[in-house]
Amino acid sequence: MAEQQATLAGGCFWCTEAVFNDVIGVSKVESGYIGGHVAKPTYRQVCGGDTGHAEAIRITFDPEILSYGDLLDLFLATHDPTQLNRQGNDVGTQYRSAIFPCSAEQEAEARAAIARAGADWPAPIVTTIEPLGNWWPAEDYHQDYWSGEGKRNPYCMAVIPPKLKKLRKSFANRVKSDAAAV
Repeated sequence: MAEQQATLAGGCFWCTEAVFNDVIGVSKVESGYIGGHVAKPTYRQVCGGDTGHAEAIRITFDPEILSYGDLLDLFLATHDPTQLNRQGNDVGTQYRSAIFPCSAEQEAEARAAIARAGADWPAPIVTTIEPLGNWWPAEDYHQDYWSGEGKRNPYCMAVIPPKLKKLRKSFANRVKSDAAAV
């Protein structure tokens, strides 16, 4: 079976990208912008909160190794899907929790994953399911950020290691063996 793509927004794209780069079955994670009304937005524009875009990741994965449903379970467990338009100190619609399915099948799986995850959270899940729309890759310096600049960025050092720890603890069988320990 051919690789598939999933487009997800869970707050800062540096943080969600770092998680999915460590998942077995994922061959590529690209940071970018989706869901807005401005063509070719820049990071500065999106951070301003006026373009309607979300910071998001586009994941390329092998569905024979990692199903879309399992990928969504990882997504909903490694960020807080109960926070409306924010993740921690990142506040605004650009940091919303959203799933952008590329087919009716992915949309049905997204609804099922949200229902499954509901029991794991003390508050209602506010993750939205939105039309796929145009994808705009983020600037080059945002790509694979955690592997380079991110480990020198105090924000990333505070936010990403707990997410990676949760991934390794809750989904140990899904973590690449060569993933560096946090």
